[in-house]
Amino acid sequence: MRSFKETSKGVKAILCALVVLMVIGFGCWIAQQVYGLGITGMSNGTSWGLYICLFLLFVGLSAGGLIVAAAGSVFHVEDYEKVALPAVVTSISCILAAGALVLVDLGGAYRIWRMFTGPNFMSPLVWDMSVISLYIAMNVIELAFLVSKKPDARRKQWIASCVALPVAFLVHSVTAWILGLQIGRDWYSSIMAPLFVVSAMDSGLALLLLGLFALKKNGIFKTPRRIVSKLAVLLATTIALDAYFVGCELLSSAFPQEEHVLMTLHEMLAGATAPAFWIEVVCLLVAFVMLASRKRRANMRIVGCASALVVLSVLCKRIWLLFTSFIHPNIAYGPGISSGSLSARQSAGDAIWATASTYMPTIPEIFVALAVVSFGGFLFIVLTHVLVPKWREAHPAAAASLDGEVAAEA
Repeated sequence: MRSFKETSKGVKAILCALVVLMVIGFGCWIAQQVYGLGITGMSNGTSWGLYICLFLLFVGLSAGGLIVAAAGSVFHVEDYEKVALPAVVTSISCILAAGALVLVDLGGAYRIWRMFTGPNFMSPLVWDMSVISLYIAMNVIELAFLVSKKPDARRKQWIASCVALPVAFLVHSVTAWILGLQIGRDWYSSIMAPLFVVSAMDSGLALLLLGLFALKKNGIFKTPRRIVSKLAVLLATTIALDAYFVGCELLSSAFPQEEHVLMTLHEMLAGATAPAFWIEVVCLLVAFVMLASRKRRANMRIVGCASALVVLSVLCKRIWLLFTSFIHPNIAYGPGISSGSLSARQSAGDAIWATASTYMPTIPEIFVALAVVSFGGFLFIVLTHVLVPKWREAHPAAAASLDGEVAAEA
């Protein structure tokens, strides 16, 4: 296995590109501090934009890793335990990126201190901040025990995993409640939390599989095809559950024939956010068909393509789920609401009003988001290069087992 000093030129080039994106994004964030969130595409009608959309995505992407690692330890699933380290590294990289996206969405950095000095404990946002902090702590604890050489590290990891597993489900439930408890929006739904949990599991598992493929290709951590196929079975199962929950939500929303809900469904099925919805449907369907066959699951390229489609589908889900409910404000008649958008602020008269909300991220907003995503990717690469050698030293038997199985498959 390669150490950090033996990193290939390709990986070093990727790291350099990620650093460049982070520097550019940081410059755009500084501009956002000066001019405020007015330089983004957000407005009074669409108060959450690209940052929160990606936050919802990355919270979900972090799920698969920690759930696989914690479940493997709690239930003594040896195959899951063998890939626990890259799984937890994937999880912590994504959840830290998610947290950073919340911070940039606050606008001014001076507002961060208010999260600690004036929290409203009746707000799901405060619940989410608290449980994400706990989630990050559990990831760090899991990593510490995974690379520890102490004799009792395995027992302590089992105890930590018993806590981490329910926390992993809780963090995605609380994130869902940020949307699902808003009675004034069409997100208001009792199954929003289960919907978020299952979509987090399929996207997180898909990202873990993509990460395992990347690590194997670069000689950092080699995972046998048998374990990949086993994870692919779990991924196919969560895809089916994801589709089931979406279908239940569509039926329960459409059946009462409420006017405002039907307007939202029209936007989702044939309006502004329809492309995202139908891309999600097609990607999930294709990915499930690709993984439904044992023969296809044995083909690593097919598993990789299916995993990429799942991540894309969940990104599209976050887009239509978040933005569809912003299109039609609760004030349905003219003149509507004051838009507050960049174009409206440069206008006068009736042009400042809007009866429907539109959103398009601006260039600075995109680069700030890219910087945070790059931070997550950079963290994953660095942590795997640093921690994999330590894990191999702490778990020589498991490392030898993986190496032997991979060699036998060659």
